[in-house]
Amino acid sequence: MDETSISRQVLLSLRQIIHAMDLRSRQLDRSIGLTVPQLVVLKEIAGASEAPIGRIAREISLSQATVTTIVDRLEQRGLVSRRRAQVDRRQVLVSLTEAGAQLIGQSPAILQEEFLNAFTELEAWEQTQILATLQRVAAMMNAEGFAAAPLLTLERLPEPEST
Repeated sequence: MDETSISRQVLLSLRQIIHAMDLRSRQLDRSIGLTVPQLVVLKEIAGASEAPIGRIAREISLSQATVTTIVDRLEQRGLVSRRRAQVDRRQVLVSLTEAGAQLIGQSPAILQEEFLNAFTELEAWEQTQILATLQRVAAMMNAEGFAAAPLLTLERLPEPEST
């Protein structure tokens, strides 16, 4: 295989990954009417039963402002509810409503869950090799400075901070 052929195969693989992410995101939206980040937030709330927005943001590696916006939308749909903490009234706790729990029960696995299940089955050296290769690809595309959360989604991420 020559260099041109290999580079084309790499670009094809990148396009396939982007296409898979786009398709899964649209399938999720059509099936349950949520974006990937909304479902991730909903699942995090379900796992904690009740949690402050700051903790949810830390656990899923999104900004508190982003999680607040997502929670606003989920609350408008009746999937979560908020209440002030008894001890520290500044703290807002978010919990799942019955409708939110039902929606999670109907939701398909998100792409990152499937990826993580398959990835954890790999040997440690394979995981390290994939990580190193992807970090190298990100560097080759001048993408290391972009803010990114570990969510496989095509939604717009914040612009990188200039140095």
